[in-house]
Amino acid sequence: MIPPPALKKGDTIGIVAPGRKLDASLVNAAIPYIESWGVSVRLGKNLFSSTHSYLSGTDAERLNDLQNMLNDPSVNAILCARGGYGTTRILDQLDFTSFLKSPKWVCGFSDITALHLKIHSLGLQSIHGTMPVLFSKSESVRSVENLQKTLFGERISLEATGHPKNKIGVAQGNMIGGNLSLIVDSLGTSTEIDTKNKILVIEEVDEYLYRVDRMMVQLKRANKLQHLAGLVAGHLTEMKDTELPFGESIEEIILQHVQDYRYPVGFSFPIGHANPNIAWVHGLSARLCVTAEKSVLDF
Repeated sequence: MIPPPALKKGDTIGIVAPGRKLDASLVNAAIPYIESWGVSVRLGKNLFSSTHSYLSGTDAERLNDLQNMLNDPSVNAILCARGGYGTTRILDQLDFTSFLKSPKWVCGFSDITALHLKIHSLGLQSIHGTMPVLFSKSESVRSVENLQKTLFGERISLEATGHPKNKIGVAQGNMIGGNLSLIVDSLGTSTEIDTKNKILVIEEVDEYLYRVDRMMVQLKRANKLQHLAGLVAGHLTEMKDTELPFGESIEEIILQHVQDYRYPVGFSFPIGHANPNIAWVHGLSARLCVTAEKSVLDF
């Protein structure tokens, strides 16, 4: 997997919103944080468009902003402003010809998982990490600092405290994944996730337990769980249950569908819809070591 060049002082970072509408004040508050890295900031032309009630502009506007940032050789990295929903509506219309000739880092999480999977299918790395609408929140300090270090070329190990549901073991493979809903959403599409011999990362927020179970069943039926090198579970935040309880914890649901496989499974990694949301490189080779006391991802 090809890594784009690390950022350096004097570079330019573009900000786009390929999905849901955003709060302009949060993006504006993020700009001083980014500029403190010694780089300049360029906003997408339609970033604050009001032409759609839910999305951050029409499909054409959001597509145009992202396409221009991908094509522009003076933009050295792209931060997606927020997640939500909408990236898949424009994904197949993007032209990556210029991007492949001059790769740059694309960053984000949640709905941006769809874009990571597309970039991964092209043989390039990207960064799963926090986004500008979260930069000014006090609890995001570590997440933002870690994203900065990752963009500038540092590769920092990720650690998780021990979890009673961990499956002990060691694995090696390229990292892939992100938001569970978006991973499942890729099945049967042009960006269907390829999990063979890879370390799959999953995280999720605000979902019913039975729906998580349904998604895990779908991944298993699609043969996306059988040949993993390892499985990493990040933040599983604000999980909900129905009036008739599902009767299994989120960890039990995940383990049930991988119990026949011998690879390690590590829970409670600082990845996803909570803080810290530590950046990791999609497509980077990693070593996963899961023990009873802790789990570690080394790059």
